[in-house]
Amino acid sequence: MKTRAQALKDLRRTLAEAGFDTAALDARLLLLAALRVPATELITRPDAPLTPEQDEALAAFTERRLNHEPVARIVGEREFWGLPFRLSPETLVPRPDTETLVETALALLPDRQAPLRIVDFGTGSGCILVALLHELPNATGLGIDLSFGALATARANARLNGVDDRGRFVLSRWAEAIAGRFDLIVSNPPYIASDVIPALDREVREHDPRLALDGGPDGLEPYRILLGEAERLLAPGGLLVVEIGYDQAEDLKSLAGLHSLEILKIAHDLSGNPRCVAMKRL
Repeated sequence: MKTRAQALKDLRRTLAEAGFDTAALDARLLLLAALRVPATELITRPDAPLTPEQDEALAAFTERRLNHEPVARIVGEREFWGLPFRLSPETLVPRPDTETLVETALALLPDRQAPLRIVDFGTGSGCILVALLHELPNATGLGIDLSFGALATARANARLNGVDDRGRFVLSRWAEAIAGRFDLIVSNPPYIASDVIPALDREVREHDPRLALDGGPDGLEPYRILLGEAERLLAPGGLLVVEIGYDQAEDLKSLAGLHSLEILKIAHDLSGNPRCVAMKRL
């Protein structure tokens, strides 16, 4: 039976030979998931043999990765904003670039202790809303999605991160079932043009839910809806912060002007691309 150290070395080599740029990290995460042990055990007990059950689990995980299933989906969890988030087939894998949205929204709020009302459209795993509630102790939030599976995952993540008493999750097509005013509207909506989806990276097109990707013929349909609802939903002084594709900043500027919204900030992601737009009512 292989030791943990040998299994790690073999898996790293297998993934590297298959062309995965992140072979070392992938191998470590998959081995830890198969072993079901803390990361420190790979350091303190590298010579421990794999059990037959662990060996079988690792083989299954390896096959899935070689079929280009993202590691986060295989292990069923991803960290976002320093918090753990469980995943399901109905949710996107939270990405570090989306933390730009959370960071931007928090920087623009004048009082983090205020009893803010937040709504998150297309909540998915709930990562944006849960991260904001984690940082805003007196805020309450509403997560909106069109997928029952995504809403169930978001509720579970709110419980996992201790904010379920301040978050609710509701099935709705955008704002159709929503009333009232909100201090902060956030969204990472589908923003990929429909005809571009077949050309996306295999890990995205085969494993991410199309509902969370498809932004219509030009990728802008969700923004037209959200910005059109801003006047009805934003409280005086309220903010609208949305994630965008790397080439959509100018389009958002134009849409904001059509809906009497002032651009406060266009924030860039870790790669230097425009990643989110913050707006308020004029």
